[in-house]
Amino acid sequence: MQRIRMSVPYFAEFGWEPTVVMVAQKYTDLQTDVLLSANIPSNVKIHQVKALSKKLTSKFGLGSIALRSLWLYKKKVNQILKAEKFDLIYFSTTQFPVLILGAYWKKKFSIPYVVDMQDPWYSMYYEDKPKAERPAKYWFSSRLDKNLEPIAMNHVDGLISVSQAYLDTLNKRYPRLKSLPQQVITFGACQKDFELVQKKQYKFELPFRKTDGLTHLVYVGRGGNDMKEALTLLFKGFKKGLADQYEHFSKLRFHFIGTSYAPFGTGIQTIMPIADAMGISAYVEEQTDRIPYFQGIFTLLNADGLVVIGSNDQQYTASKLYPYILAEKPLLAFFHPESSAANIIKECEAGVVFSLSDEDLTIDKISHELYLILSGKKNSATDWSAFELYTAKNLTTKQCDLFNRVIANQKT
Repeated sequence: MQRIRMSVPYFAEFGWEPTVVMVAQKYTDLQTDVLLSANIPSNVKIHQVKALSKKLTSKFGLGSIALRSLWLYKKKVNQILKAEKFDLIYFSTTQFPVLILGAYWKKKFSIPYVVDMQDPWYSMYYEDKPKAERPAKYWFSSRLDKNLEPIAMNHVDGLISVSQAYLDTLNKRYPRLKSLPQQVITFGACQKDFELVQKKQYKFELPFRKTDGLTHLVYVGRGGNDMKEALTLLFKGFKKGLADQYEHFSKLRFHFIGTSYAPFGTGIQTIMPIADAMGISAYVEEQTDRIPYFQGIFTLLNADGLVVIGSNDQQYTASKLYPYILAEKPLLAFFHPESSAANIIKECEAGVVFSLSDEDLTIDKISHELYLILSGKKNSATDWSAFELYTAKNLTTKQCDLFNRVIANQKT
């Protein structure tokens, strides 16, 4: 959703007139964030579809919004495509089952479609992991993904992805994709979102108590067992600081917010167990419930420093990295050495990146960087000219270029 929301204001400027189809908010598990539509041009057509009641489908173990809305998407878009002429269908969502409709609409209406891979779809990452570390309903979801992914990929006309690794995996799995337009395009940075929050016309609440005399480091994003290595590295650096300079480091607090995708009040903590095992739970707070996007920005702006926790999966990229940079706070990031997010931070000089493969070399440095934040000697020094490459407008041009290539292929 964020990709489309940030791109819609610029599509027309680059020759594309968008029509958006989305699930009506009341059918989702998400909290309403009324500001999300603030920067959407008033002339953009937006159609909302219903979804089956989760109370009904959960009786059969199905709560996914993609599965609950699939038939209603099909019905609504059929009506739209019969009434108007369109050149392209663009899927930008992590609710992957909906993507199979691209093959259906292509056959029925002869319209090409492009898929935006923001995460891996069918992934074998958890196959060799203990059952306790696998996501809920993993057996069902992995088999569903394995069977649905080919339907979409065997007919798709172009691919966008936030990670080259995602494209490499798909190209290996489906050789026909190698001849199609493809482009790695990260999520765009939207300065207008920060301007809305900084105008102070809206009331936001911090999801933690900002106590005088303490230094608060914040992470807003998902948790998970695949982030254990990064968290352990961060906490080891903190423990060293506690041992060496207790008076300073005892004033540091870590806040991990929105760490679970589970419905409100049902998330399982994945960060506190690590803090407990390392004996630092008094300095760590984890809130599994997710918070609205603009409240997340407000939270980043009111932190004393920020941490970005990455996965031990080299394909992982932090899709919401740019708000951390735009917050202009001291930033510490922990990523697999092959992560594209790590390279972006380095290119823009937006923070300090720690590699998960260099534990012995980085514990002292982590402790030192934390000390600089505690002492107020660490400031943001982002190279904004380098960061310009990642603005929403600039990255929308890349999307439109790929659309044009897809259309050109249809004419040859």
